[in-house]
Parts: sequence; C-alpha cells; structure tokens
Amino acid sequence: MAKKKKKKMVVELDLPKDDKTLKNLYIILFFSIIIGLSSGIMWAANSSFIPTSNGEPMFTNIYCGATAVDQAGNQMGEEFSGVTKPSYRANESCSILKDNPDKLTWVEQPWLNFQSEGKTFDVPGIPEENRQGVVVVQPLEMNCEVLASTPTKYTAAIRDSDGKTLSFVNGTTGKTSDECFVSIDHIEPGERYQVVFFSVDETSLSSAEFDITVDYYDGIPTNMNNKSFWIGPKIDAGPFTFRPAIFLNFFGLTFFFFIYPASFYWEKVEKKKNEVEEKFPDFLRDMAEYWKGGLSMTVAVQTLAKSEYGALNDEVKKMSDQLSWGIKFSDVIKQFAERVGTPLVKRAITLIAEADRAGGKISDILVTAANDSREIKFLEGERRRAIGSYIAVIWTSYFVFLGVITLLGRIFIPAIAKSNSGDSGGDSGGANIGNMQIRAIDPLFFVTVFYYGVTMQAIGNGTMAGLMANGRFSAGFKHSGMMIIAALIAFNLLVFNPELIGDSAYAVTKLITTPGSSYMIGLNPSGGTFSPTPMFWGAP
Repeated sequence: MAKKKKKKMVVELDLPKDDKTLKNLYIILFFSIIIGLSSGIMWAANSSFIPTSNGEPMFTNIYCGATAVDQAGNQMGEEFSGVTKPSYRANESCSILKDNPDKLTWVEQPWLNFQSEGKTFDVPGIPEENRQGVVVVQPLEMNCEVLASTPTKYTAAIRDSDGKTLSFVNGTTGKTSDECFVSIDHIEPGERYQVVFFSVDETSLSSAEFDITVDYYDGIPTNMNNKSFWIGPKIDAGPFTFRPAIFLNFFGLTFFFFIYPASFYWEKVEKKKNEVEEKFPDFLRDMAEYWKGGLSMTVAVQTLAKSEYGALNDEVKKMSDQLSWGIKFSDVIKQFAERVGTPLVKRAITLIAEADRAGGKISDILVTAANDSREIKFLEGERRRAIGSYIAVIWTSYFVFLGVITLLGRIFIPAIAKSNSGDSGGDSGGANIGNMQIRAIDPLFFVTVFYYGVTMQAIGNGTMAGLMANGRFSAGFKHSGMMIIAALIAFNLLVFNPELIGDSAYAVTKLITTPGSSYMIGLNPSGGTFSPTPMFWGAP
C-alpha cells in the first residue's frame, strides 16, 4: 500500500524587523563629521588664519618637518620649524615642495630680407648662489626655418650677453637635408642673451623664423603659489587646468560633509514616508468599503494585501501576515503606526483603534480618517506648489550671485591686478591715475574672499529654501549642499586658474633672487633687432 505524501505546511513569518533608520543616520553622521573635520583641519592648516613663525603654511611645516631628507640623506626638517623661510635646498628635500620646471616659449615673427640679424632675450631662474648645491638643469631648444631665393649657407646661434657663442648650427637653404635646430643642455639664468642669424654668402636671406623653449626653475614649489599658499598638484584635462587639492576647496568640502550626507539620507527617509502617506487614504477608503460589504477587518486586510498601494504594499502585507497569526487587529494597526511613524498615520490609526475597541461603526470612522488624511496631503501639496516659485527664486538669485562673483574673479580682478602690478616688484607696486596712486592688489586675496562669501551664501540660501518648503532643516541642508557643489565646480573651472592662484608658470610677480638682481618670469625678447658681429662658417 502506497504511503500518502505528507502535506507540508508553509508559514510565512514576515516579522516586523528592527527599524535601522536612526542607526544608519548615526553611522552617516559619524563618518561625515570625521571627513568634515579632516577637511576643515586641512583648510585651516593652509590658510592664513593660523600664523606661523616662518610664514609657511602649518601643513607644509608639519609634513616636511617630519619627512624632509636631502639627496645626501641629511635630515632637513629643522628648517621648517624656525623663524625664517625654508631654503631652496630644504624645499627640494620635501616630496610635496619640489620645484618642477615650467616651460617658456617664444615664437618670433619671420625676419625678412637680411644678411645678419639678432635679438636679445632673458632667461629666468634661480641664480647658482641660491641653489645651495641643488643640481638645476634648464635646457633650451630652438627650432628654426631659414629661406633664401637661392641655396645659401647660413648660421643660427645662441650667444650670451658678452657675445660668446653657446650653441649654433650651420645649414644651407633649399636642401632637403637641412635641419635648423639648436639645443643647449643647460642655460644659466641671466639677461641679454642673443639669438642671431647670419648669411655666410653675400646673398641675403629671404626670411628666418624660429621658436625658443626653455625649461626653467623659479624657486617656487610646484604645489605652492607665490604667497606660499597650498594649491596642490595640477591636473590637465583638455583646455582646463585643475588644482583640486587647493586649500580653498577644503573650506567648501568641510561644510558639505557636515550638512549634506546626513540630510540627503534623512530626506530619502522622509520621501519614503511621504509616499506611504500618499497611499494611506486609499487604503483606509478600501477598508471601509470591505467593511460595508460585510467582511471583518481581518479578512479585509488580508484581501487588500493583494492590491496595489505602491510604497504601502510591504506594510499592508505585514499586517495581513500578523493577522493570520491571530494577533488582534488593534495591535496590528498600532504596530503599523509605529513603523511608519508619521503624525498623520498615528492620528488616523489611534482613531480607528479606539473605534474598534469601543465597538462603534468602524466604516464611518475609516471614511472620516481617509478624508482627513487626503485633505491634509492635499494641503501639503498646495503648499509645495505655492512655495515652489519662491524656492526657484532663491536658486535663481544664488546662481545670479555666483555668476557675478565668477565673472569678477575671472575677468575683473585679473585685469586690475595686471594693470597696477607696477614695475618695482613686491607689494609696493601700483598704477598712477593723475595724482592718485592705486596700490597693487593680490588676486588670490579677492578670490578667497569671493569663495568664502559664495559658500556662506549657499548655506544661508539653501537652509531658507528647505525651511520654506517643508519646515525641515534637513531639506534646507540638502539644498545648501547642492549649492556648495555648484560653487566648487564654478570656481574650479573658471576662477581657480593659474593667473589668479599664482601658478608659477603664469606668475605676474618678480622672482626673488640675489639682492639687486631679479628677472621677470618670461623670456622678454627685445622690441627690436640688432646687427650682430659675424661668425665664421663652421666655427663659433
């Protein structure tokens, strides 16, 4: 006789799980505060708000004081704890303060119809006496093209200020093998170097054009600007040059991490609650209809568990499972109210539970609660729609302010700085208008003030927008975080450019070299040409 298969009974124990909302919030707050404090410390240690005895940022003093070792293995950290600025040798001993070469290029217009012609130019850099034994190599390369009506021998050369030839090339125009290229492995900083071209034959040269490129060292660490502020490593991205680690960015990131991650998470929680509340009136209405049809609350809820209520589906299914285990209806709906946790749901559920306990006409109570909830949600929607225009005005005004500040920082401040940079160097330069002198300005100072102002505006505008929308600070901080990110993007794309932050390759201030000797950063070719002394073919 065949054995009958035993029927398996499957019981779904979809028990209400512990609410991890607050636990997740505390975890997010913990890491946000840690990252925010780190950003704040990074900003403060590189800003001028914490003065140091040697004028260098506290960040570089601490880091290089602990890690600086020169090529011979000597500890150089003590130079970052004194009262004088660290020497060039000390900077070179620290990994984040090394001076990498910058390129200067001079492209000359063609010289026409001449037998010999020359021009002077300068080579910036660090004088040998200031290098303190550090090996500095500044190569020079010149690419040229010489033309003549007939094949003509010519010489192109680079000379020093005394007319001594440093490097030259002999060539013949019109030959396919002719290559006009001059290179110097290292050219010392100095003034009045010469670039010269000669026609060896009596025939004139039709034209000569060239470009000169020099790799030079200016003594300013690659990650610092001319005023010893931390600007961090440079990243080239097509037409844009970024300094993502510039100390000003950490100011905005400090507030961003403090306010945005937790508010973003909490707003997601509130959005989910709002979606539950949106479907709650429909659920109450359907329950009332089933009750009027003669079904008990238990059967009604179990039937409604198969309906579609969007964000409320999981909660209805949990109530259905609990009722199937024999839990009282009043206890089930109270647990539902605790899980959702919104005032609207709690009020409606309390009303229904009391009606169920007193034995009143629950259908009328359900309809009343449904209408009350629907009316409240309608009013909230009206408020959002009414306030939406004001929030749009806040965002528009912020972007207008950000746009104006960005234009000032990008166009106006650099123009003013260049117009009154002066000829004497240092901070005493300026421009004269009649009897009035306009003192030289530091572009980075104004950029810094602008960025601080835009960040504070973002915090204030965003907080007000959130409070107007729904009365929650979390919503306001979410707006503030997005505004801070917009400011970061705008300033990094447009304002934190090499001219303003003092990138040494574009600096407009003079180099600090030996007393009484300084070179403008640039090759500074002379305005006109001169007739150089001739050279013999094949000899310097």
